Amino acid sequence: MLFFSCSPKFSEIPLPIEDVKEFSITGERVLEDKWWMAFEDYQLNTLIDSAMQCNFDLAATWQQFLAAQAAISIETSNLWPQIDAGAQTAENFPLNDFTGGENTQIGLSASYEIDLWGRLRTAVQAEKFRAEANLYDYRAAAISLSAEIATTWYELLAAKKQLQITDDQIQTNQDIIKLMRSRLVGGQIRSVDILRQAQLLESTKEQHIIYSTNLQILENRLAVLLGRQPQESLVFPGHFFPNLPELPATGLSLELVRRRPDLQQSYAVLLSADRDMAAAVRNKYPRISINIDGQLRSNNFANLFENWAYSLAGNILAPIFYGGQLQAEVERAEAIKQQRLFEYGQTTLVAFQEVEDGLVQEVMQKKRTENINRQLELSQKSNKQLRIEFLNGFSPYLDVLIGLNQEQQLRRDYVDAQLRQILMRIRLYRALAGSFDTGRTLED
Repeated sequence: MLFFSCSPKFSEIPLPIEDVKEFSITGERVLEDKWWMAFEDYQLNTLIDSAMQCNFDLAATWQQFLAAQAAISIETSNLWPQIDAGAQTAENFPLNDFTGGENTQIGLSASYEIDLWGRLRTAVQAEKFRAEANLYDYRAAAISLSAEIATTWYELLAAKKQLQITDDQIQTNQDIIKLMRSRLVGGQIRSVDILRQAQLLESTKEQHIIYSTNLQILENRLAVLLGRQPQESLVFPGHFFPNLPELPATGLSLELVRRRPDLQQSYAVLLSADRDMAAAVRNKYPRISINIDGQLRSNNFANLFENWAYSLAGNILAPIFYGGQLQAEVERAEAIKQQRLFEYGQTTLVAFQEVEDGLVQEVMQKKRTENINRQLELSQKSNKQLRIEFLNGFSPYLDVLIGLNQEQQLRRDYVDAQLRQILMRIRLYRALAGSFDTGRTLED
């Protein structure tokens, strides 16, 4: 009873952060489990649903969880008697010797440890928590995969949009060069102005090469995420950037701790370390086991079942001196538990930071996108006025060229700003997301 009362009991371990504060900004829209549905993008939905079944990394993580489930069964088997059967037959020589002749034996042996202090049950609990951590790890991997696909998808759409813009800008710059050459004969245009316009044309072609390269790389990345070979061509219908909904409701900070699978995974690892420490403590207590052996033996198989014997034995193994090994194991397990506790606290703080960063970036990027859009509108108006003044001889073509270059760059910057705003929303959704159904079951 003294040993039993001193055994470490299982208890909930509190979050090692005092006075948890609420998030600085929140919206009202409730975030769905399948967070990407908020974009209302059918093609994105199809891509993510396909990846949940075909992505190899995610499938490997699921098998890791199944292996952890099997480890529970292995550990649980120690709670049951271990039964072995053996059979042996031999022909001994010389036959005229009293040891010679046929020798046949059949026997059963069973051993069972009485789990008096709960050492075996504690080990089973530790494996269950490790399997639970693997399940949460799988769910976190599914969220990461969905976010990576959404990111790649909208980067791909941005690259296609940038390609279309540069195609239009190349055509515009070529048309301007043709117009300038026709005016060069009349002395209205200097040859240096044509050279400057040609340089702008070549710079735009360079941008076109960059976006073409990015587009092909993004298509390869998306194919691999979908479990396909990058050589396979992916055909996508024309798509546009989604209209971002209002900010999602962040909820309470402690709700995030209970919702995010990576935080749940970290907590499950902490609980498994707690059970490992309890098992290490109970290894210092005496062990009681029972052994039963039964055997049939005869020099003639026909008389085998006439001679039998059995033995029943009880054993008590009490550790006395191991050179400090058992106590050192307890101290090691306790240190690992404290390590997991601090890691759990740090993981939680990082999760809070991801949400706060996402909220700040969302608000600021929206302002930046609106600012670039205003700059683009002003640039279009000023360029229109510059062209009129140039045609009337009031402005040099250098002013027109500078204005045209700025306008074309602002068009590309505006697409980039829109993309960054979408990617920041994806990161915010990922930071707030909980688990969702991937379609896999324990039978898979």
